[in-house]
Amino acid sequence: MSVVESLARQLAENHVSARSLVEQALSRAFDPAGEGARAFISIDAEGARETADHVDRLRRRGRAPSPFAGIPISVKDLFDIAGEVTCAGSMILKEAPAATVDALAIARLKSYGFVVLGRTNMTEFAYSGVGLNPHYGTPLCVYDRATGRIPGGSSSGAAISVADGICPVGIGTDTGGSCRIPAAFNGIVGWKPTVGRVPTRGVYPLSATLDSVGPLARTVTDCFIADAIMADEEVASLGAPPPRAMRLGVLRSYVLDDLDPPVARDFERALRRLAESGVRVDDVTFEAVTRFAALNAKGGIGAADAYAHHAPMISAHRQAYDPRVVNRILYGAAITSADLIGIHRARAELMREFHAVAEGFDALILPTTPNVAPPISALAGDDDYIRVNMRSLRNTIIGNFLGVCAISLPMASPGEPPTGLMLMAKGGSDRRLFRVARGVEAVLAGITE
Repeated sequence: MSVVESLARQLAENHVSARSLVEQALSRAFDPAGEGARAFISIDAEGARETADHVDRLRRRGRAPSPFAGIPISVKDLFDIAGEVTCAGSMILKEAPAATVDALAIARLKSYGFVVLGRTNMTEFAYSGVGLNPHYGTPLCVYDRATGRIPGGSSSGAAISVADGICPVGIGTDTGGSCRIPAAFNGIVGWKPTVGRVPTRGVYPLSATLDSVGPLARTVTDCFIADAIMADEEVASLGAPPPRAMRLGVLRSYVLDDLDPPVARDFERALRRLAESGVRVDDVTFEAVTRFAALNAKGGIGAADAYAHHAPMISAHRQAYDPRVVNRILYGAAITSADLIGIHRARAELMREFHAVAEGFDALILPTTPNVAPPISALAGDDDYIRVNMRSLRNTIIGNFLGVCAISLPMASPGEPPTGLMLMAKGGSDRRLFRVARGVEAVLAGITE
């Protein structure tokens, strides 16, 4: 049973109350021995308590809006919440007007009775895969905290809020891997839906072409529940195909280059476990994947979209930006209209090729990241930062460019550095991929639990 389902049952059976769940979450968030102070940019303790008390009154009268009413969630500081300022992890927007309405995805979760605990930390303007933030601090990866490792980004605080057991679900965004990378680095599940599946109304933009809204959670089912609600779809029981009914394609070119030893070990072990369980696992050739680096050499679509949005603000407030973020955004200034047209044409062709390659498979499978979370100290130099950031994004950004839906599942054993196993499927096949992911998760449980 998933965490959300378990809490829903406890609420229904009066073993816990919404108020007690919120108090537990607040206690963990404010624990000085934990990472709550860096995982959250702000916490609305009073508002969360008031909402929880309201939900408890409704439940006593048999009028709870859903079985999940009263369960606390965290929300990335990229989403509008009525009465709050959306800072997007920056200092520049701190004096902006407060939002007057909730982002649509968050409004839908609230309509089910989920309680927003607070706004989570993130890379400024969501523009990196490592999760560092010089303005609000950087939450430490759940693994090896004595060393102090990067949390992954840009949804860094969302991942830590889940990995540290503060909230069962964190709502993030994924433009180049921002849900999946921190999920992989922290041993949890991160979901990237097909673009447009979940509305981005009320979400501060990075790339209108690539932005998507996704949850991070402990289990596939927890992500499925949050995704279905945000997509305004029925929250049905999530079944899973038996192992012998699944066929997975393993990408063997490019995405397996230069893997950290723990990633290589865990990936091959996961493939063996899947094959031994009866899953058909076949190698797939998709040589076109090697073209991604060249197509994104100047920053690609994301940089062009980001620069178009940020150019006026950079002109007025450049010194207030994280220097590493603003330098990446400025790559977009060098992308000409001709460049962008060429990238979009190449993208359309690659998407057609991917669909042909993926035909007959339930999903393609690859490591989420080629690396485990490195120490923050390893990113002290700007060149090191660029290298680690691009390496962390290397595999995930393929899915954004191809317009797929994708999910990262933990594949390391307890005590080992967290690593992620990614499943990708054609855009629009989100609910089917969730079922496949649930089946894969069940097979890998013997490794990860």
